[in-house]
Amino acid sequence: MLLGLRTVHLVPCGSQDGPIVYAGLVELHELQDLMDRTYGHSDKARGIPASVAWLTEEIGELAQALRKGDRDQQLEEFGDVLAWTASLANLAGLSLEEALSRYGAGCPRCSKMPCRCP
Repeated sequence: MLLGLRTVHLVPCGSQDGPIVYAGLVELHELQDLMDRTYGHSDKARGIPASVAWLTEEIGELAQALRKGDRDQQLEEFGDVLAWTASLANLAGLSLEEALSRYGAGCPRCSKMPCRCP
């Protein structure tokens, strides 16, 4: 689910024998699958509490990059926050697409787009 964004699907690049590099935007279920295949074993061993701590650290690094970092640092930290969020959703057995579906019709509180909440 990309919620109205231009959809560019995850495209594998590379040979079957070599590493696969993904280019383009991903749908949320694809991101969760990628994180599970890449880090699922480590994430399960680490568990939810330690993974929450890692996500919290990454959010702090994102905040610092937004205040003082350049574009490359900001992109890196946004990527880290999204990756850890996807990993946590996997650990909890939840779908990020389902979690965000409440925003599909606009603001989940007032149902307007743009939001008209006070």
